[in-house]
Amino acid sequence: MAHCSPITASRAINTPGVVSADLRERVMAAVERLGYRPNLNARALASTRTHVVGVIVPSLAQHIFSDVLRGVYDAVQPTSLRVHLGNTHYDPAEEERLIGEFLRHKPAAMIVSGVDQSPLARSMLADAGCPVVQIMDLTPDPIDRVVGFSHVEAGYKMTRHLIDQGYRRIGYMFLVGWMNTRSAGRLQGWQQALEEAGLFDPSLLVTQADLGQDGEQRHHRGEVVTPLHARAALRKLLDLSPKVDAVFCNNDPLALGVLFEAIAQGLRVPESLGIAGFNDSYMIMGAHPSLTSLRTPRYEIGLRAVEEALAAMQGQPNSEPIVDLGTEVSFRKSTDRLGRLPVEEPALG
Repeated sequence: MAHCSPITASRAINTPGVVSADLRERVMAAVERLGYRPNLNARALASTRTHVVGVIVPSLAQHIFSDVLRGVYDAVQPTSLRVHLGNTHYDPAEEERLIGEFLRHKPAAMIVSGVDQSPLARSMLADAGCPVVQIMDLTPDPIDRVVGFSHVEAGYKMTRHLIDQGYRRIGYMFLVGWMNTRSAGRLQGWQQALEEAGLFDPSLLVTQADLGQDGEQRHHRGEVVTPLHARAALRKLLDLSPKVDAVFCNNDPLALGVLFEAIAQGLRVPESLGIAGFNDSYMIMGAHPSLTSLRTPRYEIGLRAVEEALAAMQGQPNSEPIVDLGTEVSFRKSTDRLGRLPVEEPALG
């Protein structure tokens, strides 16, 4: 009906960029008139690969990964690829199971969060026979390609910002049970910056066990982190180190909780206590004073990961397997101890 060969019709449907606009329009018109829908099972048998991209993340409850997935879905939308999504709940055994299951369906590419896969998971991905893109972190030894940023550098950068703003007793806060390699990298950067400045004190490292809605402490890494988790942790930190003058939080919900507790205790922010978060997420918008945070390129990571997978699928040389998208400090009033920013009023609805 389109007056072309079957292979040309296939190219127009599956890789439209390689055919002329006129031919593509003829083929798509024929598709519409015929009501054609591809048989994915037959396609997999014929080509040895489906048009599915397997994407594995550790949580769907955290907005961090929903931002990454927005980038992934936006990048695949104009292509013939489709996303097959898996959630590991931060469980290495579940990650191994999902990788094995996805690979049995012969995906066109795999995108996996983190660079700390188990030996079995790494071996399966190395032998996958398709492009593999690790995301959210960096490593000098990626399985294939990696897109992310250095969490050590990010932690160092934020701590250096706090030092430059005049803070000297800078605490670091994280939750027990959430110390993955990315959080550990931020902690390493914090310690490195303080040691270089001669300010490191291990008593400034504070943890708080996960709290359920009923207030009972429990360990469940799949739960959403809320500001509630940080309030008791700040009280603990102030008891252990009453002269603490800033807190670098492992994520933004913790930073919000520290701000709430600081206000409840009558502490002046940023003069008596500086507060910094991590990820620069939408949830901190509207806080007063406004919260400093470390901006991470979450959406861009998802978008670039698909672009890297597509480049590999098209046979482009892998000249730069490590893609560092970097981070930046979003400087706001909660760390403006030196008064460099304009005075701000509370935001009205």
